[in-house]
Amino acid sequence: MQALPATLAAALEDIRAAGLYRTRRVVEAFADPDSSVAVIVEGERRVNFCANDYLGLSRHPQVRAAFIEAAQRFGVGSGASHLVTGHSREHHALEEELAAFVGRPRALLFSTGYMANLAAISSLARRGDVVAEDRLNHASLLDAGLVSGARLKRYTHGSAAALDEVLKEQSCERAIVATDGVFSMDGDIAPLGALAEVCRARGAWLIVDDAHGLGVVGPTGRGSLEAAAVGIEDVPVLVGTLGKAFGTFGAFIAGSADLIEFLIQKARSYIYTTALPPAVAAATRAALRIASTEDWRRDRLRVLIERFRTGARALGLALRDSESPIQAVILGEPGRALEASAVLAQHGLWVAAIRPPTVPTGTSRLRITLSAAHSDADVDRLLAALAVITR
Repeated sequence: MQALPATLAAALEDIRAAGLYRTRRVVEAFADPDSSVAVIVEGERRVNFCANDYLGLSRHPQVRAAFIEAAQRFGVGSGASHLVTGHSREHHALEEELAAFVGRPRALLFSTGYMANLAAISSLARRGDVVAEDRLNHASLLDAGLVSGARLKRYTHGSAAALDEVLKEQSCERAIVATDGVFSMDGDIAPLGALAEVCRARGAWLIVDDAHGLGVVGPTGRGSLEAAAVGIEDVPVLVGTLGKAFGTFGAFIAGSADLIEFLIQKARSYIYTTALPPAVAAATRAALRIASTEDWRRDRLRVLIERFRTGARALGLALRDSESPIQAVILGEPGRALEASAVLAQHGLWVAAIRPPTVPTGTSRLRITLSAAHSDADVDRLLAALAVITR
């Protein structure tokens, strides 16, 4: 057997040769104390077009003040899991406010979205069950299906008809269907109404991870479920994250009182991990209040999305069908995406190149994300730099 150092060196060389090697960029500072748009990256100022801070709340003065005040009271860490000594008044209040925000009886906090998805599927699925998932689901949903012990089946992206065919072919006592609400790499929205109809007809439970929809999609920002007019009867398990539109950190599952109690008893990724810091919960409460009341942020975001899409279409860029803040410019091969990202960096813009295995082979892309904190001039500057790439 080859020694571990030689095995790792060869594997890394293969990744480099395929154009799939990933590197980290160090953010040294923010150019504006109250905005996440302009960052100093390794000594250079760049306008950030690849963060998920859709409503511009991560550096909002009220959100930061809430964090600081709570840190003075509770310290910087929770010190234990929720079921030991880590569940503070701030956590409890945030769970109640998140439940009210999404219109469900209860919510349960998790330290990450990955852990929330693991909990949702692995706690409900049993060996011999079927878990059916959209082919373009987030990795955390797919991994949860794999580790659950159930049979994982994947259906054609966004197709309720394909889901119906998958479920029709299965013989099992319990079927669980899981989908992103807004898909993180393409930005399109799942056909939740049609998926819910299939689940009702086949007796399946529907889980929706609305990480990229909550705060942004729907008339009042309640997410893709609000946009599709589906409720708890259609989607008994709703997963949301706090590190996108709400600008903080963590995640939650919302549903019935019995669902939450069941997860408290059974979800290993809840029971056996340290609770997120109370100060983060306090900051999220402040962000949730702002997101609930300042509709102008969503209005502003919609204007910027349309401005970008109109300009990109004029340049002949290949865009996905997305009305969300996630706008994917498909370039094909990894090398083209890396080159385009480098050109944008030369123009003072930060847009990451997304390559396999994050996206399917042949669909390497620039994943552009817009924020309510961007200006018209920021978007126009991005379009001007993209024009250079198209030439």
